[in-house]
Parts: sequence; structure tokens; C-alpha cells
Amino acid sequence: MSADAQPDKLAIRTAEEILKTIYGDDFAGCTVSLDKIADIAAEALRQDRAQTHELLDLYEKLVEALDLLSTPPDPSKVSDPSELRTLLGERLDAIHALTTKTKETTARVKR
Repeated sequence: MSADAQPDKLAIRTAEEILKTIYGDDFAGCTVSLDKIADIAAEALRQDRAQTHELLDLYEKLVEALDLLSTPPDPSKVSDPSELRTLLGERLDAIHALTTKTKETTARVKR
């Protein structure tokens, strides 16, 4: 965190609770500043928020792709039953690939 940036209120509250848990309500014996611990907490919160934002972006892209893949084909463009079977098979394969990739990504994040 830059020298002129202030940790947010959640980071300050978190830091205070950490120090109270370790040193008691009066922080007796504590040699580290509340702001230093708050900086560490704020950085962790920023990283968590960034990861959450990335996951939401991935989710939005997934929903858009699934929406496109699940939209019925234009009957004027696909009239032959074998063409339709092929198109639907390709779409199901794409849906399977997307869901597999999403499950793998989610599993990595959960670790």
C-alpha cells in the first residue's frame, strides 16, 4: 500500500480484532502498529476482491456462451436433419467443454 493511502475500515476493524485477540483489549506488549496490520489485511482483501471480480467475469462469459449455444438454430439456415444433428452435437460438445473448464477453474479457486 502506498504511504499516502489509508487502509479501509474493514481492514482496520480486522487488524484491531487480530491485535485484541493476541494482546488483549489494551494491546499491552504490542510492538506493531494497528496501521501495519491493517495494511496487510487490506492487501489480502484487495486480492480477494480481485479474484472475486475475475470469477464474476468468467461467470458472465460462461452464461453468454451457454445462452448462444442453447439458442435454437435458424430453421432457414439448417434444414437438413443430418446438419441439425451435427450442429446440435457440436453445441453439446462446446457446452461440455465450457462446463468442464468452469468446474476445473472453480476447483482451483477452492483450493
